[in-house]
Amino acid sequence: MFRDLSEVLDAGLALPIWGKVYTVPPVDAETGLKLQRLAEVAAQVADAAENGGSLDGIVLDDAAEVDLYRDALGAAYDEMVADRVPWPALKIAGVTAWLDAAMSRETAEAYWNAAGSPEALAGNRASRRAARSTRQPDSASGTTRTRKAAPKATAKATRGRKS
Repeated sequence: MFRDLSEVLDAGLALPIWGKVYTVPPVDAETGLKLQRLAEVAAQVADAAENGGSLDGIVLDDAAEVDLYRDALGAAYDEMVADRVPWPALKIAGVTAWLDAAMSRETAEAYWNAAGSPEALAGNRASRRAARSTRQPDSASGTTRTRKAAPKATAKATRGRKS
C-alpha cells in the first residue's frame, strides 16, 4: 500500500535570516509548473552565456523578477517584506525557494550556502568535478591494486580507442 505523500514529502523550506526562520511552503502544482518553465529559460540563458549565444528574447523584467520571488516564497514573501528584510537577502531567499521547487533541495542549499555568489558556486562545481575525477579505490575496503606503469608508447597507442 502506498503511504500518503504528506508523510514522505518535505513540509517546506526553512530559511534562517538574521536570527528568524522563515518557512516557505511547498508551491502548488500550477506555480511549480511555472517555476519549472522558468528554470528551462534560465538553462537557455546559462547555455547562451557560456557559449557566446544570443540572449535576445530571454528577459526577466523587474515585475517578473518580483513575481518569481513572490511565487517561490509564498506567504514567506509577505512576512519578509513586513519584517523589512533587506533586498539582497530577499533575492537570495527567492532564488533559493525557486531552485528548491524547480530543481532540487541540494541545488537550493548550495546556492543559499554560497550566499548567491556565482563565483562560490563555480568553485563548488570545480571541487565536485575534481572529486569525481579522483581515482576511486578498486575495492570496498578502500585498498587499491598496484599496477606496473604501461610504457609511454603503449599508452599513446591506445588513446581514443575503445576497449
